[in-house]
Amino acid sequence: MEFVRLILNWLINTAALFTAAKMLPGVQVAGVEALVVAALVIGLINATIRPVLRFVTFPLTLLTLGLFYFVLNGSLFYLAAAVIPGLELNGFGAAILGALVMSMVTTVLHLFVKPKKKTP
Repeated sequence: MEFVRLILNWLINTAALFTAAKMLPGVQVAGVEALVVAALVIGLINATIRPVLRFVTFPLTLLTLGLFYFVLNGSLFYLAAAVIPGLELNGFGAAILGALVMSMVTTVLHLFVKPKKKTP
């Protein structure tokens, strides 16, 4: 069941990145292969690096009333673009907007594909 959930999250990330690339002129993805790899790398970054950075930057996020969270998400999106050759961003503003669009799309898609809980 965990494997199915991981694949589902990866597909949702892929759809969210595709949406961000289509909506924002500052986010370009060169082909399907780059899209799939970028979604995988973004998922890995969000699962490993993001929790540590959220913990470390919590005081700054609290001080800015949560606005620094946008900068953190944009930074991680920018990091993914730096690692993946087929993902191009036109500046840090595009990274913040791309991360925002991806967050909104993944939230909406997770609402539709939420796994049903088993009753005991």
